Amino acid sequence: MPTEFNSRITQVVGEVASGHQGAAERLFVLLYDVFHDMAQRYLRVENVGHTLSPTALVHEAYLKLVDQNQVDWQGKTHFLAIGAQAMRRILVDYARQKKRIKRGGRLQRIILDEQVALSPQRDEDLLALDEALGKLAQVDPRQAAIVELRFFGGLNVAEVAAVLGVSKRTIESEWTAVRAWLRRELQEKTSS
Repeated sequence: MPTEFNSRITQVVGEVASGHQGAAERLFVLLYDVFHDMAQRYLRVENVGHTLSPTALVHEAYLKLVDQNQVDWQGKTHFLAIGAQAMRRILVDYARQKKRIKRGGRLQRIILDEQVALSPQRDEDLLALDEALGKLAQVDPRQAAIVELRFFGGLNVAEVAAVLGVSKRTIESEWTAVRAWLRRELQEKTSS
């Protein structure tokens, strides 16, 4: 069954890449449960009473994904990575809006460690992380993509390597370096 499912996903990804009408929607439906699990992970670290539900976050991401006309979809992992990026942007926009409304309101903090995709529970602010990622993207776009895919997308090293078209070893060494850089960057923000 999993092989049959993966074959179906591969087929639909090809249809999306070829521009078939409705293919992105079909792919999203096939991967809905994966996206919903990802949304639940994101929202676990948000403040209690967060007004976005996992389902609402998935639907917001869906609207962004199916509107992507100029993306060269490279497979299931790439589709999930773009979906993770969409969810991250939605949550960052939500946090910015909430901060504007409550000026100085306490924002939920999240962890940046090796198990980040499975248990995000540390004290680093989502907005500060997003700002640091923006700064990193200007210096090294690939390292910023690695953080986004690992941290927000929940992808493992092999999946990130496949999406970015580099070796696992490269991802492992850059992941180590970029985590250290982010820790320093985020510590400077919290100590200021």
